Amino acid sequence: MSTIELVRERLAEVRPPGLNRDIVAGGLVRDVALRDGVAVVHLMPGPLPPPIVDATVADIERAVGALPGVTRVDVQIVRGAAQSMTAIPGVADIVAVASTKGGVGKSTVAVNLACALARLGKRVGLLDADIYGPSLPTMLGLSGRPRVIDQSRVVPLEKFGLRVISMGFFLDDTSPVIWRGPLVTGLLRQFLKDVEWGELDVLIVDLPPGTGDVPLTLAQQVPLSGGVVVTTPQDVSVIDVERGIAMFQQVNAPLLGIIENMSDYVCPHCGTHDAIFGSGGAARLAEHFGVPMLARLPIEPAVREAGDAGVPIVLAQPEHAVSRAYVVVAERVLDGIAAERDAVPRIVG
Repeated sequence: MSTIELVRERLAEVRPPGLNRDIVAGGLVRDVALRDGVAVVHLMPGPLPPPIVDATVADIERAVGALPGVTRVDVQIVRGAAQSMTAIPGVADIVAVASTKGGVGKSTVAVNLACALARLGKRVGLLDADIYGPSLPTMLGLSGRPRVIDQSRVVPLEKFGLRVISMGFFLDDTSPVIWRGPLVTGLLRQFLKDVEWGELDVLIVDLPPGTGDVPLTLAQQVPLSGGVVVTTPQDVSVIDVERGIAMFQQVNAPLLGIIENMSDYVCPHCGTHDAIFGSGGAARLAEHFGVPMLARLPIEPAVREAGDAGVPIVLAQPEHAVSRAYVVVAERVLDGIAAERDAVPRIVG
């Protein structure tokens, strides 16, 4: 094995703190060269914050510098125009909706948030980035295959004033998605770059559960205006929220707030509130991390029924208390985006 191959092998052992892929598999290494014993590594950290970049550079220097024949390691950071992170033409803001645990109603929140933004007069797109479990087509009552124009540009489907793209449009009802990470991240890049989104005020991205490849790829490809984390009150979910908060911090995206879903159940007969999954956990986290608590949404059968029927509750029952709560969430998200835009620009990479 040549020395340059050994350098690449050692680079594949370096993993930035908090990420689940090494820098080679994650696409952070742009080029490697070896000149007179000097190993030159071009690192493209994208939106990783400076402390993570510094730690990664130190790990590269230790790993590669220990190889025989390498006298010095020169890590060069690729910045500015050379980075792959570019805005989507025509899209003003991109908001990611995330959860670090499945089953908390994240997709329901993403769909209804998008509908609430549309009710406020915004031009809204909805990207279903949950490749393995796409549910937005069902929740919106959408079916069919998007058109392809100019041989490579995909036209999103439209309903309720939303422009929507999902892996679910390309599968039949029984097709499993059995893909490894590189294929999944490649598809996400296509959804971001090869879809004719047109002019949008906000693109909502429904992330898969967890903090894996998809959120990192999203943050590397486009500038996020912010993120919303969805949780339930139970301790297991609240503990996982800390990972979601850390994820947005590591990719240097502002956290616009936390939504506590399924906060309690209101008896339709007597009006009593039952905290089935506990209470107060999300509010304590919001206070601890200094981020807004956007809403506490109750367990409401009408929400599930509306989603199953393909008409989100914000549209099916616009005067419902939950629908009004989503409109408030949408207003707070817009306020958060505006506040971030007016703040001092963040240093990226």
